[in-house]
Amino acid sequence: MNLFFAQAGAPAAAAPAVSTIPIIVLAIYLCLLLGLALFSGKLFRGTSKDYFVASHSIGPFMLLMSVFGTTMTAFALVGSTGRSFQLGVGTYGLMASSSGLIHAACFFAIGIKVWAIAKRHGYVTQIQFFRGRFESNGLGYVLFPILVLLVVPYLLIGIIGSYRVIGPLSKGMFPDLFASTGGAVPSWLTGIIICGVVLSYIFAGGSRAAAWANTFQTLVFMAMGVLAFYLISTKLGGLAAAIEQANPAHLVRTPSELEITGKSGSFLRDVGVSPITFLSYMFIPLSVGMFPHLFQHWLTAKSAKSFRLTVVAHPICIAIVWVPCVLIGLWATGVFSGNTGAAWPAPAKGILGGLPDASVGAVLSLSLKFLVTNPIIVGLVTAGILAAIMSSLDSQFLCLGTMFTNDIVLHKAGKDKYSDKQIVLMARVFIAVIVTAIFALSLFLEKQQNVFDLAVWSFSGFAALTSLVFGALYWKGASKAGAYACVLSVAATWLFFFLKSGGKEITVGGVMPVAIAFAAGAAALIIVSLFTKKPSEATIRKFFA
Repeated sequence: MNLFFAQAGAPAAAAPAVSTIPIIVLAIYLCLLLGLALFSGKLFRGTSKDYFVASHSIGPFMLLMSVFGTTMTAFALVGSTGRSFQLGVGTYGLMASSSGLIHAACFFAIGIKVWAIAKRHGYVTQIQFFRGRFESNGLGYVLFPILVLLVVPYLLIGIIGSYRVIGPLSKGMFPDLFASTGGAVPSWLTGIIICGVVLSYIFAGGSRAAAWANTFQTLVFMAMGVLAFYLISTKLGGLAAAIEQANPAHLVRTPSELEITGKSGSFLRDVGVSPITFLSYMFIPLSVGMFPHLFQHWLTAKSAKSFRLTVVAHPICIAIVWVPCVLIGLWATGVFSGNTGAAWPAPAKGILGGLPDASVGAVLSLSLKFLVTNPIIVGLVTAGILAAIMSSLDSQFLCLGTMFTNDIVLHKAGKDKYSDKQIVLMARVFIAVIVTAIFALSLFLEKQQNVFDLAVWSFSGFAALTSLVFGALYWKGASKAGAYACVLSVAATWLFFFLKSGGKEITVGGVMPVAIAFAAGAAALIIVSLFTKKPSEATIRKFFA
C-alpha cells in the first residue's frame, strides 16, 4: 500500500489509497498495553502505600526501565528530531550528552539519599520530605501549586507530541470519516484514546501498574527507535549517503550565523551555539533532581542496591534513543527545506516548505511515512513513539494525584480519618480531573507551541529548584526561611523570563534563563539561611543520621 501524501492540487479522486494498517497495528499495541494493565491490577495489594509507591518492591531492572521511560518523553523523540531539523547536530550536544552524565549523578547524589530518608520516615511525596526537613507546613502549600504548574507543560508535551505523530501518519486514511482533517485521525480523538489508555492502568494498579507498563513501553520504544534508524538510513543509502543529502547549513553554519558564537574553528561555532549558551544548557538536566514523578519512582525501589543499574545504564539508554532521533532530523533537512534528496520520494520534496516552528514535530512522523514503506513496520515504530509518550504521562498523572491526596487532603484532615480505599479513590478522582483539564488545554495549544521549547521551560523550572533539594540533603544549616526564599526567588525569576519570552526559548546575553534562576534560588537559600533560625537538633538527627 502506498503511504505517501497525495500531490498538492491533485483531484481528490486521483489521490492514492493510503493504508490503514499502521493504525491497526497501533490499536493492537494499545490493546496489549490494556491487557498488561489488567494483569498488573491483579497484583495491586489494595493499600494506599502500594498504590502510591508499590510498597517499595521494585527491583533494579524495572526501576531502570521506569525511571528511564519517565524521563524520555515526546521531548526526546518528537522534540529532538524537530530541533535537530532546525538547529542541526548541535541538538545532541546541547541536551543528550550532558543529560546522560548529569541524570546519573542526580540519581546517585539525590535519589538514593531521599529514598533512604523517605522509607525510614514513611514519606511518599517530595512535599512531605521538604515539610519535615524544613519544619514547615506552609512550605508545602507554597510548593504544591508551583510543582503542579511546572508539571502541566510536561504533560502537554506528551499529549501534543501524540498529535504531531498520529496526525501526519494517518493523513488520507479516513477521507470520509474525517474529511475536515484531510482524512487524518483528529487530535481530539487521539487525545481521548491516549489519555484513556493511560488512565486505565493508573486506575488499575497505581505506581506498580505504571512500573510494569513503563518497563514494557521503554523496551518497545528503544527497540523501535533502533529499527526506525536502521530502516531510514538503509533507505537513504547508508549513513554516509544520508548525511550527504542533508542540508549543509545544518552540518556547518554559514559565516553570518557564526558571528556571535566565538572563535574560529571551535566545535560549538560549527553547530551554531555559543560556548556560554552550551554551558548554561547543562543546568537543564538537573531537572531530574526535582521531578515529583521521578521522586515517586525512586521511592518504589526495593533497596538502595536497586539504584546501581540505573546509575550505570541510564547514560547508555539515552544514547540509544537520542542518537537515532537527532540524525533522522538532520537527514530530513535536505528534503523539507526544499532540497531534492534523490532517495526521498517525489511527494516528500518540499512538502511543508521548510516546516514552520509549530510543525517541526511532524518531522519524525513524516520521515517514517515517506521512507519506511512497510505499513506494519510504520505502525510498530509509531507504537514505539507513543510508548515513550505514555511512559511519561502515567507517572506525571499519578504523581499529581499522589501529591493532592497526601499533601493537601490528608495533611489537613489526617490520614486516620479515611480508609485506604477512600484515599485511593480521592487520588483517582483528582487524576481524572487533571487529565480532563490538560486534554482541553492541549487542544487549544496544539498548533501554537513548539514541543521542544515547551519542554525546555518546564525543565528549567524544575532544574532551578534543584538548589533546594541539594541544600536540604547536604547542608545542615539550610533553614526554613532560606527554603521559602529559594522557592519564591526561583518562581519569580522563572515567571519573569517565561512571560518575557512568550513561551519561546530565549537567552540573556547568551545565558539560558535556567542558569539565572538556579543561581537566584541558590543565593537566596544561602544568604537567608545564614541569618535566620536553624533547624532543631531533632530535625538534624532525623535527616542527617
